[in-house]
Amino acid sequence: MIVEHLSLVDFRNYAAADVVLGAGANVFIGRNGQGKTNLAEALAYFATLGSHRVSTDAPMVRHGADAAVVRARLAHGRRRVVLEVQINKQGSNKARVGGAPVKPAELPRYAQVVLFAPEDLQIVRGDPSARRRFADQLLVQRSPRMAGVIADYDRVLRQRNALLKSARARGIRGDQLGTLDVWDDKLVTLGAALIDARLALAADLAGPLSRAYAAIAGADHDPRLEWALSVQGADPEEGADDERTELEGSTVDLFRAALAAKRPAELERGITLVGPHRDDLVLRVRGLPVRGYASHGESWSVALGLRLASAELLRSESMLGDPILILDDVFAELDADRRARLAALAADYEQVIVTSAVEADVPEALRAHVVRVEAGTIVGIEPVEPAAGEPVAAGSAGSEAGGSEPAVRDTGVPAMDAGGSATDAVPPVGVADDR
Repeated sequence: MIVEHLSLVDFRNYAAADVVLGAGANVFIGRNGQGKTNLAEALAYFATLGSHRVSTDAPMVRHGADAAVVRARLAHGRRRVVLEVQINKQGSNKARVGGAPVKPAELPRYAQVVLFAPEDLQIVRGDPSARRRFADQLLVQRSPRMAGVIADYDRVLRQRNALLKSARARGIRGDQLGTLDVWDDKLVTLGAALIDARLALAADLAGPLSRAYAAIAGADHDPRLEWALSVQGADPEEGADDERTELEGSTVDLFRAALAAKRPAELERGITLVGPHRDDLVLRVRGLPVRGYASHGESWSVALGLRLASAELLRSESMLGDPILILDDVFAELDADRRARLAALAADYEQVIVTSAVEADVPEALRAHVVRVEAGTIVGIEPVEPAAGEPVAAGSAGSEAGGSEPAVRDTGVPAMDAGGSATDAVPPVGVADDR
């Protein structure tokens, strides 16, 4: 899979942008703060329905605008699909696939993107929430239906917490709170499905992670990943480090028993103390937890290894070809040896997109096509070879957004108008995003 064409309206610092990309290596070059990472963020949004930099969508909408529009034309062999999303500051987002309105949650079915950025160090060094988010985003890419499971679990968790908080304020005992059992059933059903999916993901990532880490670090430090589960008594949110993931009995039974045991404490504190929202993905190298023990180089290698392992896993399972691999501002942080090793791994993918403030930081093998960015404007791009034996669609890669019209006219989706609003580009389709 490759992205052939990207158009933005009112996204981050771009009033309008229009870029043609090709198979192989593409590099966005620009000084810090000019908007090169924004292009990578826009592409990744189709796959993850979120940003790797912020937890909400509003910051992605340009200041003064009510909505941003991102459109991409993706190619797999001779097949083409145009994806479009309208990101609203307020209210539900809207989406289209090939001109037809769809739920935004459908977009990951058509786009697989693996993005590595410096923020990914938080996966290995940060709080458990960063590792849960990593795992859940990959789950959605592997199986888009999991987006609904995760969203439903979060909704039930919020409602159950509200009930617990209300009971605490009114001094109600557990045996007087019959409705709690109803929410317990829903929480257990959804939570057990999420726990089982996470456990399967960790098992499937083990081999790819070991191979990717050894390739990057040039050494075998025995990287491992295991879940510390609150249904087994571990509580990473309270600082416990317990990775017992060999379940004895069904997850549903364990979850239900754990909720029963924790009910007095939950009523006292007014929050849900058991469930996948309190689990942690424990990462180790050389038998020690990465968090707190690994060196800076080892931490980078584990973080990179997780993303490359994700790409390998998606590649092995996908009918869409390779995922698009994005390396955002990575090479400046690596020594020469790790740069060369990473470049060799990345070059094996159908398309890799690299961002860098300094062109010389990027290994020459990944500098086939260079896009230059300055203050939210595409100021230059080297010619891109046609993909899959087909001509690149008409339109200058460095043109204003209006120049994108010939490039997408044959898709049936109205072309973006640089002078129009985001709502003009994607009319309301009446589909809510419940993520």
